[in-house]
Amino acid sequence: MSDETDWNAKIIEEFRANGGKLGGMFEGADILLLHHMGSKTGVERVSPLGFQRVGSAYAVFGSNSGKTSDPHWVQNLRTHPRTTAEIGTDTVEVVARVAEGDERTEIWERQKANIPQFGEYETTANRDIPVVILEPA
Repeated sequence: MSDETDWNAKIIEEFRANGGKLGGMFEGADILLLHHMGSKTGVERVSPLGFQRVGSAYAVFGSNSGKTSDPHWVQNLRTHPRTTAEIGTDTVEVVARVAEGDERTEIWERQKANIPQFGEYETTANRDIPVVILEPA
């Protein structure tokens, strides 16, 4: 098991054990568990992600902690946009789409203002961070 997989597994376990709440560095943060199907493997995966509410939808961010490539879940959602997300104690069916233009800019700027670390990710990644909207199905 990779360090990242082990890290995520611990977050997922804590999230589920505490009704969608996390402690430590994530205490008070809006986190969801995104289910996604591997675009090449077809294997279901779960990724804990910070989110921002956008009306009745949720925006998640492909920052990949500032790495130069998108996280795998972004491509997985492009291939299989219909999926589920665990939010608190609820599991919600969603359809994913990548935000573009003014919509993306507005959501992304708000995310950087709320959590300045995302601005640092943008600088180190040297790419446009995908903003993915999860709309209730």
